[in-house]
Amino acid sequence: MKKNLITSVLMTLATTILLGVIYPLVVTGLAQLLFHHKANGQLISKSGRVVGSRIIGQGFSGPDYFHSRPSAAGNGYDAANSAGSNLGPTNQKLIARVHQDVTTLRADNRKPVPIDLVTTSASGFDPHITPAAAEFQTSRIAKERGIGVDQLRALVAQHTEGRQFGFLGEPRVNVLELNLALDVQFQTKPSR
Repeated sequence: MKKNLITSVLMTLATTILLGVIYPLVVTGLAQLLFHHKANGQLISKSGRVVGSRIIGQGFSGPDYFHSRPSAAGNGYDAANSAGSNLGPTNQKLIARVHQDVTTLRADNRKPVPIDLVTTSASGFDPHITPAAAEFQTSRIAKERGIGVDQLRALVAQHTEGRQFGFLGEPRVNVLELNLALDVQFQTKPSR
C-alpha cells in the first residue's frame, strides 16, 4: 500500500510539473516566437495607441463610420458577458428588437436591410460584416464625409476578405480595419 501511495504521489507531481508548467511554457514560448502578433490578440495600433483587435468586434455609432453587427454581450460589446441572446426565432423580444432596428435603418436607406445589421452573432463580438452590409451604409457615410459613393465602394472592395482557402465561409469586411482606413483616406467633412 505504501509503495502504491508513493507512486501515485510522485506520478501526480510529475504530471503536474510536466503538463501544468512545462507544456504551457513551451506552447506559449513557441506561440510568441512563431506567431507573436496572433498570440497577443492581433491588436491594432494607431499613433502608438492600441485601438482594438482584429478579431474582436466593437461598436461604432457615429454616422460617418461603418457600423458593426449588433452585440448581445451585456450592454453591447461587454467582454465580461460574451454570449448570444439565446432568444429563439419566435421570441417576441427578438422580433420587436429586429423590427425596431430595421425601421431605424430604413429611415436612412430605403434598400432592403442586410440580415447581419439586425442580428447578433453567437459570441456578441463578431468583427466582420458582409459586403452587402457595408454597401448598405455607403450612402450615409459618403454624405457625412462629403465624398463619392464610388470612392467608398472602392475602399470597401479593398478591405473585403474572400472565402478562406477559396471555399470556406463567406466574403466579409473587418469593420475596425475599414473604419481606420476610412479615417486615413477620407476625413470627416468640416461642420458648418
